[in-house]
Amino acid sequence: MSRGLFIGRFQPFHKGHLEALKWILSREDEVIVGVGSAQYSHTLRNPFTLGERIEMIWSVVKQERLLGRVIIVGVPDTNGVHSLWVQTLKAWLPEFDTAYTNDPLSRRLLKEGGIKVMSIPFFNRNLYSATRIRELMLKGEPWEHLVPEPVADYIKKRALIDRLREIEGATQL
Repeated sequence: MSRGLFIGRFQPFHKGHLEALKWILSREDEVIVGVGSAQYSHTLRNPFTLGERIEMIWSVVKQERLLGRVIIVGVPDTNGVHSLWVQTLKAWLPEFDTAYTNDPLSRRLLKEGGIKVMSIPFFNRNLYSATRIRELMLKGEPWEHLVPEPVADYIKKRALIDRLREIEGATQL
């Protein structure tokens, strides 16, 4: 049985992430979704908590009927101490065979740590960008079509856009 690692911040989990997850699952029996920067929240870059991101991803995985093939785990950053990052992954995650990422630093650190790394095709990258989605939320422009329906429902139900706007206001003081 093969198991891959799909690592990202997922702020929020969008349709590009879902396509990437499905693409990885076409190559692996199971996928660990490593939710990075786990200790950060309530900032413009990382507005959602680890628990919120896990619930968003879990709701999509459940809707897609992939629960038996996906493990969702939070992974903390090592705050720039790059030599600890791969060791942290190995300590916090179940075993995996291949890591999937397009982030250049993550790729380099994983390779140096002896882990096989594969790139993920970008799925409409100009459209599906978590940064862009957060910007649309702040501007009050339509964003819901860029995320799976359970993610949009979760964000709206918990008024998380209000939090994002409050964070933006606090950073402009």
